[in-house]
Amino acid sequence: MPEYPPIADHGLVGDLQTAALVAADGTIDWWCTPRFDSPSVFASLLDSDRGGHCRLAADVGEADGAVVRQLYLTDTAILVTRFMAPGGVGEVVDFMEPDTSGTPSRRHRLIRIARVVRGRLPFELLCRPRFDYGRATHSLRHLDDGSVVFHSADADLHVQTSGPITLHPDGHDASARFTLDAGEVAAVILTCDSGDVAGHGEGLHRSPVSAEAVTRAFDSCRDFWLTWLRASRYQGRWHDMVTRSAITLKLLTYAPTGAPIAAATMGLPEQIGGERNWDYRYTWIRDGSLSVHALTALGFHREADAFRRWLRQRLDAGWTASGEPLQIMYRIDGEPHLTEEILDHLEGYRRSAPVRAGNAAADQIQLDIYGEAAYALAESPDIGGIRGWTAFAGVIDWLTENWDRPDEGIWETRGGRQNYTYSRLMTWVALDRAERLARRHSRPADLGRWVAARDAVFRQILDRGWSAKRHAFVQHYDTDVLDASLLLMPRVGFLTPTDPDWLSTLDAMDDELVSDSLVYRYDPAASPDGLRGSEGTFNLCTFLHVQALARAGRLDQARYSFDKMLTYANHVGLFAEEIGPSGEQLGNFPQAFTHLALISGAINLDRALA
Repeated sequence: MPEYPPIADHGLVGDLQTAALVAADGTIDWWCTPRFDSPSVFASLLDSDRGGHCRLAADVGEADGAVVRQLYLTDTAILVTRFMAPGGVGEVVDFMEPDTSGTPSRRHRLIRIARVVRGRLPFELLCRPRFDYGRATHSLRHLDDGSVVFHSADADLHVQTSGPITLHPDGHDASARFTLDAGEVAAVILTCDSGDVAGHGEGLHRSPVSAEAVTRAFDSCRDFWLTWLRASRYQGRWHDMVTRSAITLKLLTYAPTGAPIAAATMGLPEQIGGERNWDYRYTWIRDGSLSVHALTALGFHREADAFRRWLRQRLDAGWTASGEPLQIMYRIDGEPHLTEEILDHLEGYRRSAPVRAGNAAADQIQLDIYGEAAYALAESPDIGGIRGWTAFAGVIDWLTENWDRPDEGIWETRGGRQNYTYSRLMTWVALDRAERLARRHSRPADLGRWVAARDAVFRQILDRGWSAKRHAFVQHYDTDVLDASLLLMPRVGFLTPTDPDWLSTLDAMDDELVSDSLVYRYDPAASPDGLRGSEGTFNLCTFLHVQALARAGRLDQARYSFDKMLTYANHVGLFAEEIGPSGEQLGNFPQAFTHLALISGAINLDRALA
C-alpha cells in the first residue's frame, strides 16, 4: 500500500453515527467510533506508522495488466473495490448498516465482503488498530480460528471472519491469507464496542458469522438507501452527482440529533506541509443552516426539520460563556466545549503537521451565523412553540445592539478581528428574516427596533463595504481585497442579481479570484489571515460562483464552470474542501459544504436553463 494515498483516492461508508474512509486499494485508513468526533481506531491517513489501518485486498501485486477500480453501487453508500488481474476478477464490498434507532449507540459494525466473480485470486487481510489516535496501548486475544478481539482501555475491536479465513495473531496485529475461486465469498466483520469493555471482549459477538446474516445485512443496507432516495424530487441534468451529494450529506449527519458535521476527517491539510490542518468533525451553525436550503429543495424535509430542531435547541439552551447567544460550532450532541489540542505524536498527512483535534475557532465571534440561522428557520412553516420564538426574538434583540463590531469572519481567520462585509450582510439577513417571520406568524417583536437596525446595516454596507477604487464590494471595511463569500449577496436578496454594483463586483471577482473557473476564497497575501502558507481554490466558492453567474444571466459561463468543476470530483463523485495547484484534492474529506453547494448549484442552473 502507498504510504499516503491521495486524499481523493477514497470512498466513504457510514451508519449515520460514524463513518470510515476506504482507500482505493482496499485499506480502511480512517475510522472514528462510536461517533464522528470520537478518537480513532484507524488513522493511518494521519500517520502511516502510528495511526493503524485495516487492509483487505486481492493480492495482485505487480501482475501485468492488474487494474483496481472503486465504485459505489448505484444510489447507495455500498462501496465496491474491484481487482482485475490475469488470474481473475475479485471484489471487496464495504458497507455499514444505517442505524435508524434514533439513539446513540456504543457499538458499530463495518462489514467487508471478499468475493471472486471470475477465475481464482489470493487475498490478504491485515488488521492493525491503534486506538485513541494511536496513543492507547492494546492487547490481542485469539478467540478461535476466525475471531480475535483487540482490547484497549476504552474500546474493544472484535474481528470475525467467515469462509476460508484463518486469523493469525502477530504481536498486536492480526493477519490472514486465503484464496477464493469464482463464486466463493468470504466476510470480515469489524465490530467496535465502546461500552462495557471490562470483560476484555470474551463475551462479545461469539456467535459465528453466517453467509445468511451477511446477506441480510447487505440487503438491509441497500434497501435503506434506495428507500431513502425516493423522497428526492430532483429531475435535473446532473442526477448522478446530485444524488451522490445527497447521500454524502446524509452520511455526514448524526442521526440521533440531526446535526451535520462539516467533514468526516480532521487534520487533512489545505496545503501539503502547511499548518492549515483543522478538525471538521463538528457542527457549524453556518454549514448546517445552509444545508437546509439544499435538502429542502431536493425534498428531504425530514433531515432539514431535524437540523432546525437541533438549532432551536441551541437557542433554547441559553447564552454561551462568552456572552454570545450562539457559538459558531458545537459537538454533534450540542456540547459547546471543543478544546483544541495538538497531537504531536502524529506526523500528519504527508508530514503536514500539526495535527489538531478539537477546534479553537469555537470561541471566535462570527456574527454571520445569526443570518444563516434565521435563513434556515425562515424556510420552515414551523418555527417552533412560543417559547422557541421568545428565545429567537431575544437573539434578534441582542443583535440590534451588537451587530456593529468587528469579528473573525466566515473564514475563521486567526489574524485579528475586522469589520467583515459578509458578517454585516448576514446580520442584515438575520434582521430582515426575523421581521418577516414575526409578521408571517403574528409573533410578538420589537419590529420598529429591528427594522431600524436592518436599515442601518444596509446603509453601512453601501457606505463602507463598497470600494470606489475596485468598483466592488470588498472583504472588510479597511481593505480593497475581494472575498468570494460575497457571492451570496444576490442569493439572500440584499441586491438583485443584475444590479450594476453587483455585476461590477462579479467582474472584479472574475479577474482576481477565478482561475480557470475555480474560485479562491480571497488572497491571503493581500489580506493576511495569521497563518503561514497558501491554499487551493475553495470548492464551495466555485459552486457559489456558478449560482451567481446563473442568476446574473451569464448561462454559458455558468454551465461551463459547473461542468468543469464536476471533473474535479474523485472517482466516486466525492469532493474535499479545496483543489490544489495540480488539480489534487486538499483539505478534509469529504466536505459537506462542497456537496450542499453542488446541489444548490445544480438546482439553480437547471432552473435558469429551463
